[in-house]
Amino acid sequence: MMEQIDKAPTNNPPDVSKKKSPGKRGRPQGSKNRSRRAVELSPALRFVQETITRFLQLIGEHVKVIYFVYDGAFGNNDALQMVKQTGLHLISKLRHDSALYFPYDGPYAGRGKRRKYGKKLDYQHLPAEYLQSSSLEDVMQTKIYQMKVWHKTCADLLNVVVMVKTNVKTQAMAHVVLFSSDLELRYDQLIDYYHLRFQIEFNFRDAKQYWGLEDFMTVNQTPVYNSANLAMFMVNLSHALIRPLRMQWPECSVNDLKAWFRGRKYVVETLKLLPE
Repeated sequence: MMEQIDKAPTNNPPDVSKKKSPGKRGRPQGSKNRSRRAVELSPALRFVQETITRFLQLIGEHVKVIYFVYDGAFGNNDALQMVKQTGLHLISKLRHDSALYFPYDGPYAGRGKRRKYGKKLDYQHLPAEYLQSSSLEDVMQTKIYQMKVWHKTCADLLNVVVMVKTNVKTQAMAHVVLFSSDLELRYDQLIDYYHLRFQIEFNFRDAKQYWGLEDFMTVNQTPVYNSANLAMFMVNLSHALIRPLRMQWPECSVNDLKAWFRGRKYVVETLKLLPE
């Protein structure tokens, strides 16, 4: 599903010449606690939520959708709550330096609210008990950790997978932090589902290269909607047609498919013109 949206108007940059008075530090007097689950969605998040809802209504019970996968732009509490309101789980990516905390499992202090946050996650020294997989390919060692941790800006516990790559020769390290709101999702499935997100890049490439997504000249709302969705529909249709052909013709491409149908049409039209 593709929908044309209006870009949000850009606000004028703030006047930095006027400095605010320092005032009192800390929380403003009279402010109230806000529920991190009852978030006020931005126009962009509302648009995504409306699209998800329409999509779920469209497919009905034909396909059971469980997860919504998005890149690091949705690695925040507002996006997490928006997706959960649609009845789906979110799979996304956090910043590499996100402050994550293990749930506190120590003794109760005996007064006040029970402590929520435990030890902070140290990406340079991840606990070995959370190691799920380790592999070595050439000089690159990959270790995958999975744990349930808190992020102080999120209302819910997160299922986090940390992928750490280390060059065994130089000891240079890099890591990626993926997460899901589904606490029971296994690390390998979470990684596979997040990888599937990149498939949409190939869909857009095919729609531009073969089906005119970059070439249509319409400017009105309805023709733009029809042209864009027709291009993406043809991507799906071409894949459905190519799949059985590749069983006997593995190298079959979209260009081959178009040439085959074009040639078939010419043959049919020629046969119509021949005398009986």
